[in-house]
Amino acid sequence: MICFEYKIPHGENIIYGKLYRPAREGKFPAIVISHGYNGVGKCFKRECEFFAKNGFVAYAFDFCGGSVFSRSTGKSTDMTIFTEKENLLRVFDEISRLPFVDENNVFLFGASQGGLVSALAAEELKGKVRALALYYPALCIADNWRENYPKRSDIPDQTPFWGMTLGRQFFESIRDFFVFDQLGSYAGRVLVLHGDEDAIVPLSYSKRLKETYGDCELVVLENEGHGFTAKGGKRAAELILQFLNGQKRT
Repeated sequence: MICFEYKIPHGENIIYGKLYRPAREGKFPAIVISHGYNGVGKCFKRECEFFAKNGFVAYAFDFCGGSVFSRSTGKSTDMTIFTEKENLLRVFDEISRLPFVDENNVFLFGASQGGLVSALAAEELKGKVRALALYYPALCIADNWRENYPKRSDIPDQTPFWGMTLGRQFFESIRDFFVFDQLGSYAGRVLVLHGDEDAIVPLSYSKRLKETYGDCELVVLENEGHGFTAKGGKRAAELILQFLNGQKRT
């Protein structure tokens, strides 16, 4: 396995990530991994190594402004769901063009807020995404903030939340955004993994997502919350790998 830093320019920003790939020559299927709120790509180091050892190129990156720990440029006060989606679209295009990547077998995988962003990106990329895998996708974000800020005038210029400061635009951009109106046109296969003890994203959102897609499997992990335990994470990664291998185009 080979691992190296790989930076991708995007407008005025630079997206930082690490790329993992098999050591042998050839073209390989690839998986692009999107982290959750205030997370970073290295949160998925274990998964990246696992996928690379099993024949995949894996790229995990930091969203611009997506974390206080981000090594990408950009401010958290400028970040929105939609700036993250644009980051991901840029990353997908770049990774698909690499000479050692099989452009017909590029997958998206996102967790929590990164799961929402990955689902939105798949709607735009359509058939370019071979299949989509999600951990506890945070489809509740817009609903939650509409409840927290019932009126537009309630939205402050800045909001400290879970260790990071968000700008007004984060909330304004999702005020009239209803997630299930935006999902469902992606025609590829989808795998969703969600814990039955998730206190952050209700399981009901993933159950509804299963009905929204034409071909979606929902696996409910018992005794798992928002962020899997080591045992749950190991099983989840194995399920993702099995899913990816089953969807590869030959």
